[in-house]
Amino acid sequence: MLISDLFSETTSAILSNKLRSSLTILGIVIGIGSVIGMISIGSGSKTNIESRLQSMGTNMIYVMPGMQTNFSPVSQGRGTAQSLTIDDVKAIEEIPYVSDVSPIATRRFQVISKSSNTNTQIIGVYPAYANIQNIKLEYGSFFTDDDLKRASKVAILGSLTRDDLFGEGTNPVGNTIKINGVIFKVVGVMEAKGGALSIVDDQVLVPYTTAQRFLTGTSKYVLAIYVRAQSDQLISAAKTAITNLLLQRHRIDDPLDADFSIITQEDILETASSITDTMTILLTSIAAISLLVGGIGIMNMMMTTVNERIREIGLRKAIGAKNREISLQFLMESIILSLIGGIIGIIFGWLLSYGVKMFAGLPTQITLSSILLACGVSSLIGIVFGYWPAKKAAALNPIDALRYE
Repeated sequence: MLISDLFSETTSAILSNKLRSSLTILGIVIGIGSVIGMISIGSGSKTNIESRLQSMGTNMIYVMPGMQTNFSPVSQGRGTAQSLTIDDVKAIEEIPYVSDVSPIATRRFQVISKSSNTNTQIIGVYPAYANIQNIKLEYGSFFTDDDLKRASKVAILGSLTRDDLFGEGTNPVGNTIKINGVIFKVVGVMEAKGGALSIVDDQVLVPYTTAQRFLTGTSKYVLAIYVRAQSDQLISAAKTAITNLLLQRHRIDDPLDADFSIITQEDILETASSITDTMTILLTSIAAISLLVGGIGIMNMMMTTVNERIREIGLRKAIGAKNREISLQFLMESIILSLIGGIIGIIFGWLLSYGVKMFAGLPTQITLSSILLACGVSSLIGIVFGYWPAKKAAALNPIDALRYE
């Protein structure tokens, strides 16, 4: 049988029952479209989170007190909730692989302007915090080392905090706010991060010494230490050096007993990627159920087609058609139906992805791999679910087939 004849007969068979063929194709369209849509949501979320985390810098290191976490190679340690001191901060500043260091002191307060107020996080930091967190200012300038030494009552507002206190998009530099009854002068506004990092937009930064003196109370302990390595290549060396230094300073011989944990930006990126990958797999698995239903629909249609064309099959065999040709004809019908559904499903998936992005505000990203996967899956469905009906058609006895009523 010529390939042209095979395609001609396949097309004729599909068009002979347009409604049934259309409904069968619809099942594949929904399945393929759903899979592409779910993958695009997962891929978009992963890319969005990674890009936002990387925008904060990829050479950051966080030193946290207390019980260890799975991020750290020093795991399952025992420690207290307060174990890091300002002297640790000064010692870390001397490590050659480190470029910037800042302790963290934080507490929530009601912040009041002339006619508005909001409850937000007040964070005491060093001026180096701006470099560590890659903070860009929309208005004003960051406070200085001189402000830190003098415990100046100056504040940097997050964009959301600014909007709540002074109105959206305004420039409040030079105005005053009141925190815990203490008047602070606004000297800057941070650029909005948005998305997964919107928490950064809802905060107020003040000099660390100012936070201690007027807000959190003086203590030798710090909540955390933020560190910036000199380069991405030196993160591992800096992390090892910090670990060894703190173990020595805290007089801890066994790393398993460490009373601190060290987390790098790479650790956070890996964890975020793992979470989004798991979410993508879950969403895709749910959507794949509709593909299974669509495949069963193809098998059901092909079985019905074989039963309707038993006499035709018998006649073809009687005039010399081989089993392989009969099987190939029905298998080709199944594959063509799947491919048509796959192509339309790709378009449907793109529209679904675009709709989610436009109306739900979720980041989406259609990748070439998802399209190739859709094409491959649709072809596989045609082969797998069309094989049994094709095999049944080829196995018919021509005499029994001709007698079939």
